[in-house]
Amino acid sequence: MSGPQIVSREDWLRARIELLAKEKALTDARDEVSAARRALPMTPVEKDYRFRSASGEKSLLDLFEGRRQLITYHFMFDPSWDEGCVSCSFLVDNVAHLGHLNSRDTSFAAVSRAPAEKIEKFKARMGWTIPWVSSFGTDFNYDFKVTVDESVAPVEYNYKDKATLEREGLTHHMSGEQHGLSVFFRDGSNVFHTYSTYGRGPDIVLGTYNYLDFTPLGRQEVGTGIMLFKHHDRYESAADGPSCH
Repeated sequence: MSGPQIVSREDWLRARIELLAKEKALTDARDEVSAARRALPMTPVEKDYRFRSASGEKSLLDLFEGRRQLITYHFMFDPSWDEGCVSCSFLVDNVAHLGHLNSRDTSFAAVSRAPAEKIEKFKARMGWTIPWVSSFGTDFNYDFKVTVDESVAPVEYNYKDKATLEREGLTHHMSGEQHGLSVFFRDGSNVFHTYSTYGRGPDIVLGTYNYLDFTPLGRQEVGTGIMLFKHHDRYESAADGPSCH
C-alpha cells in the first residue's frame, strides 16, 4: 500500500502534536502577514478605466457596486482564445457565494482582455454568475502587469523585471496573459489601489487545494507544479483544456 507509515496510536498522537505546534506557528505567521497587508499604504487610480460587459460599459467605480472594497481577479483569457485559462477557471470554481463578501462591504469581479461576447459565452458554459468584464482596448491589464507585451510596456511580472525573470528561468512570464489578483478601495468617487498579488499569491483562495492539503496524497501535481485539473465540464471526456502558456 502506498501511503504514510503505519504506527501505533501513541506514536501517531506524538507526531500529530508535533505537527500541531508547526500549524499554530503558521497560523500566527499568517495573521501577522495579513495584518501587514491590511496596513499597506494605497495609491490613487488616476486613469478612467472603462470595461465592457453584457449590460454595457462600466467604469472601475461601477464594479464596486456601491461597496467600499473591490477584489478583481485577472482572469487569463486572450482575445484570440475561444475559452478561458484552465487554471483561472479552477480558481473561479473556488469562489464562494458572493453574498458573504458583499456582507463585508466588498465586491468581486473577474477581468479579462477577451471581448465581452466571448466572456459571456464561456461564462454560460461554466455555469458561473460572477461579475466578469472585458478590459479589451484599455490599459488596465498592462498597467496591472497581467498582460506582458514589451512593445507596450517594459516586461514585468510579480514585481520582477525582464532581467530577473530571465535569470530565474521564468521566461513563460515574459509575454502574453498572466494571472493575478488586485484590490481597490473606494472613498466616495475616489478609487485607490491597495494590493496586487501574482504567481502563487492567490493560492490561499483555492479551497480545493486547501482541502487536499489535509490529505496524505495532497495536491497530486506534477513536480513542476503544473496544474492537473481540467475545465470542470471536461471530466467525463478525454479532452483537456488549453495550456495557460
